[in-house]
Amino acid sequence: MNAMTPHRGGAPVGFVTELGPVEAGAVLYLRLWSEGPVSRKQVRNDFATALGADNGRKALRSFETLCDLCARHGRRPLMRHHVTCRCLGADESCFANFIGYASEGEREDALLIATTIVRPDMAPSLVGLAQEFGFALRRMALRAGQPVNPNTTLH
Repeated sequence: MNAMTPHRGGAPVGFVTELGPVEAGAVLYLRLWSEGPVSRKQVRNDFATALGADNGRKALRSFETLCDLCARHGRRPLMRHHVTCRCLGADESCFANFIGYASEGEREDALLIATTIVRPDMAPSLVGLAQEFGFALRRMALRAGQPVNPNTTLH
């Protein structure tokens, strides 16, 4: 790949608005976390406000560890779009589906996707963290009155 060609992981594959609330939340928080300290404070505040102080801290720890493992043991860096971008990148779509499967208890599917994000020996740890983070996103969506039914019909 030459220097002028963008990484495939950043290629737009859809729109964030096409995702369910858990998956869209996963993309939003991944983007915010990657923006730096000011945005990370927003993540902390969102979790604490939506889940309460104790549960918010637990969700935050799971998410922080998840991001840390992706950064330290990733097969390559995850490509992300800007926080306000409506596009959904290929890597972001992968991450969103990973969190979605984990939040639904679909460990085998989540594990399969995890092996595309991190080294295979780290994938089981990533799945457990994704499940905790995904459950927190589900609770946040339900409290906001958003349906989180995984059984949707396409076309």
